[in-house]
Amino acid sequence: MVTHVATPAYPRRFMEGERRNRRMGRPLRILTRTVRLDPELTALIGKRLMHRDEVGAALVAAMKPDEADRPGRVSMGQFKQALEHGVEAVPDCPAPLREFFSVVENTPAWVDFDLVNRGAAAYRRLGTNAADVMLQLSLIGGYRFGGPTDLLVETGGLTGRTTVRRLAETQKWAVAVSQPDAMRRDGEGFKLTVHVRLMHALVNHQFERNGRWDIDRWGLPINQTDQAATLGLFNGALLLGVRMLGVRVSPEESRAIMHMWKYVGWLMGVDEDWLCDTEAQQHRLNYHLLVTQSTVSEAGPALANAIVDAQRLLHYRNAPGLRGAYHRARLLSMLRYFLRAEGMDDLQLPRALPWAVLPVFARNTVRYQVLSRTRHGRAYLERWGRRSSDRLLDKYFGEQQHDVGRLPC
Repeated sequence: MVTHVATPAYPRRFMEGERRNRRMGRPLRILTRTVRLDPELTALIGKRLMHRDEVGAALVAAMKPDEADRPGRVSMGQFKQALEHGVEAVPDCPAPLREFFSVVENTPAWVDFDLVNRGAAAYRRLGTNAADVMLQLSLIGGYRFGGPTDLLVETGGLTGRTTVRRLAETQKWAVAVSQPDAMRRDGEGFKLTVHVRLMHALVNHQFERNGRWDIDRWGLPINQTDQAATLGLFNGALLLGVRMLGVRVSPEESRAIMHMWKYVGWLMGVDEDWLCDTEAQQHRLNYHLLVTQSTVSEAGPALANAIVDAQRLLHYRNAPGLRGAYHRARLLSMLRYFLRAEGMDDLQLPRALPWAVLPVFARNTVRYQVLSRTRHGRAYLERWGRRSSDRLLDKYFGEQQHDVGRLPC
């Protein structure tokens, strides 16, 4: 076995946890029948740790607050106006802002909005299963790797008092992109995704400028490799995770969900050659991304335990103390199922038995092995999924407005 070492082209984190990550990725390796890593793809993953979303970076470069009188400068107010109403609604629209929206509004020919909507409907029918997998396998499971976790700590994300709010924003975005026609230009999913793209570009600009981020160690703060890995957690890992909970996902539903997230990824600025049409393609890419990751850093356990403890702080309508304790115990139980003992140890989480999976699996057997095979059953699942999303957002936001990361004025 040849171990890749850090070179000037790659940050030091690249392939840092290879042995551990190969062991973790064994199910994906078997699933994708990957005998050995593709050397070209592996090298590209390393290089793209140093690549950013250049479209977003160009817009942020035109928004420097210390150059308010510079011709062509873009204000945050102008961005918000263009996002909500289009660049034609912005008086004397600056060229950089017009150029940014000319990119995000130039929908690729491969986008099929009917298929996007079918993917959104299939995603909604996943109900609480999607939220469980996103939180437990995708988000907390992702804390087993250094880099993005350390950036979250640096930005104050998912630690201390911000934990519940940041979780709420993530859930809000996932719910928004999966609503009917939400990814069309005037839809909430489109607007929130473009909003998040600018937030990412602002974070990159801030950390590159202030010198607080160790680029030689981690790569750029928000880079193409980490963005592709995050997208892979929202589609491929999500579909594997819900199946582990007893959900039947048909080939048609899989294709539609993958297409929805492919367009979301494109709109976020992920390199198009890493946007996958099928689960098989995504699982293969995910395996390579997994093996090339670093090992767990000090940030991982802090973030994971903050989320576990935050279950006591969510907004419960009655018996908040009892329900908070139950949801904390349930989360630890589900994490033990998804992450196994090794993952719990990586994140320094209390050991638990996977008791919570049994009732979830039993209910899903009825819902997805029986009801989902009929038209009326699918309609019921969609109604249940919609109610589940509403309850989820109420639990996280409480009386607060349901929005995502307010941008500075």
